[in-house]
Amino acid sequence: MTLQILLLLVGLVLLIKGADWMVSGASSLAKKYHVSDLAIGLTIVAFGTSAPELVVNVYSSLQGHHDLVFGNVIGSNNINLFVILGLAGLITPMVVQSSTVWKEIPLSLFAAVLLIVLANDWLFPNAHILSRLDGLILLALFGSFLFYVYKQLKTDKQEAAPEQKQFKPLQIWFLILVGMAGLVIGGRLVVTNAVSMATALGVSEKIIGLTIIALGTSLPELATSVVAALKKNNDIAVGNIIGSNIFNIFLILGVSSLLSPIEYNPVFNTDMLLLCFGTSLLFIAMFTGKKKKLDRWEAGLLLLIYVGYTIYIISQEI
Repeated sequence: MTLQILLLLVGLVLLIKGADWMVSGASSLAKKYHVSDLAIGLTIVAFGTSAPELVVNVYSSLQGHHDLVFGNVIGSNNINLFVILGLAGLITPMVVQSSTVWKEIPLSLFAAVLLIVLANDWLFPNAHILSRLDGLILLALFGSFLFYVYKQLKTDKQEAAPEQKQFKPLQIWFLILVGMAGLVIGGRLVVTNAVSMATALGVSEKIIGLTIIALGTSLPELATSVVAALKKNNDIAVGNIIGSNIFNIFLILGVSSLLSPIEYNPVFNTDMLLLCFGTSLLFIAMFTGKKKKLDRWEAGLLLLIYVGYTIYIISQEI
């Protein structure tokens, strides 16, 4: 147990440092090529921080741990939305571009609703399977999302900030790639040792997926968004969360179901409805204010909702 705790702490250090390097590299890349931080946050940073979920889900899918596949993605998305965005919003109010409110957040909501429809197979009530065809649909939508971001790269420009430290191209990519490596390795160490500890205590696979694994694989998003918030880089903080949630459903579940059809347990519908509710709440919070902003009290509300949700799902297991 001592070794597991030590390795978990090493993983946390790698996650934090990897996130710091990735934010620095991604932000420098955005400034160097006059690309918005939001576009970089939605692609490079989102993919890098979603890498642990991809690794865990591919392994779980091939091994037939279906509850872990869905629990990891659904749990990670809920943690991203309620916990990570909530913490980032407490550090500094999240002011974002209007495209995030009108395009990326609704797309994230669409992804969640589509997953409910595809996984439940309401036309075939006894199925409840995310099939290979469903996987192809999700991957096609992921390709469309990448094309949208590519268009953003051409239309959403910003001038380089002269006061920011400028890195050479090799330094930028070194920061990004080493940061990604730190995130993946750190996430792996955290998840592996946390799961071993939880399994020894007799926790169910569903709860492990929704909590321990989801939290472990979400630590890169947590570290990245908190560091970005501390650096007042709201577009990367929010773009990372929204982008990761879109990546998790379209790419990670798309790849997982393409490798092997995944049986869906309808008990996850409650967790999916919470994700839809939270995403809708975020849209309303951003839409109703004078500025496209998530205030501190709204961020605190997100955290309180997640605390209540966690108490509920654990009580269901007792």
